[in-house]
Amino acid sequence: MPGEPTKSDRTDPALSQGTGTALPETKSSSSDDIAAFVAKARAMSLHAPGARGRLVFALDATMSRQPTWDMACALQADMFREAASLGSLDIRLVYYRGLNECRASAWISDSTHLASLMSKIDCRGGNTQIGKVLSEARREAVASGVRAVAFVGDAMEEKVDELCVKAGELGLLKVPVFMFQEGHDEPAEQAFREIARLTGGAWCRFDPGAAAQLRELLRAAAAYAAGGREALKRLSASESGAAKLLGQMK
Repeated sequence: MPGEPTKSDRTDPALSQGTGTALPETKSSSSDDIAAFVAKARAMSLHAPGARGRLVFALDATMSRQPTWDMACALQADMFREAASLGSLDIRLVYYRGLNECRASAWISDSTHLASLMSKIDCRGGNTQIGKVLSEARREAVASGVRAVAFVGDAMEEKVDELCVKAGELGLLKVPVFMFQEGHDEPAEQAFREIARLTGGAWCRFDPGAAAQLRELLRAAAAYAAGGREALKRLSASESGAAKLLGQMK
């Protein structure tokens, strides 16, 4: 990403190991901007037969997320295994934590590499930055193609209307966002449900520390990213997580 590195960029030992690039501040889009990126995205034929599936895997890495972060590290290989049975999958890890820190990795094509990156990241206290996640997904959707976004978090501390604008842009690009909520925070649920609705995605709750529930949800997101709706439909015959996603998608 452009811009001079901040002090935290230079000193973060995880970044020195290649865990990600700091994301810039986001701005609202004009109608001309939206028309331009929709036209470009439609021309790219992102879902052409044989194309590699691309999934933005976004995680809240603020302090309350440490148990789920550790769990996601252990479960992320299942996303690749599910995708391998359907075709292929590239994952771009995006996470936020601390004071205004949000980073994105390069596209990753194997679970070992992704696990190595995630193991170098520790959770830090701070506010949510879901808007940056949605903006990053939009940029990648236009630049290189994204089939879906899977987000795992438990809170929302931003302006809901601004998040909805960004979600609507992803909806125009036909990039569904799967919002996976840990716990029962009501403002988060309302925002997550609306983001999912506006993008044609789905919202699902999982219980704190429930590895089996999160595993099914991540496998379902990977199935969609790698093989589209038909792949998700086939998986839904045997896994409730996939059935929940499929039941909500437009």
